[in-house]
Amino acid sequence: KQVIGLTNEDPVSTEFRPLKQIIERLNRTFKGNYRSTHGFGSEKGSVSFVTLFVAYFNFLRPHASLEGKVPVTNPELLGLPTMPARWTKLIELAQQWIREQRIA
Repeated sequence: KQVIGLTNEDPVSTEFRPLKQIIERLNRTFKGNYRSTHGFGSEKGSVSFVTLFVAYFNFLRPHASLEGKVPVTNPELLGLPTMPARWTKLIELAQQWIREQRIA
């Protein structure tokens, strides 16, 4: 749906503006993190960056709109005191999941 202008002058804009604002905020957050990379030399590098950004954004980064909580809680990450410890545990859980998928 197309949200027109900065004011809600039509029914579509009134209904979908909150969603547009959420998407635009995510875009600004992503751009802010991407800017420091100065681009990538390969597709593999960009895919890795997006994968790690999504993991950080959903599992590790506290969100102000969620009262400092992460969008996707994982009980195994809750008690860990530092961000490096959480990253290490998240990677360990991902590797464990991959091994389990190969067996199944």
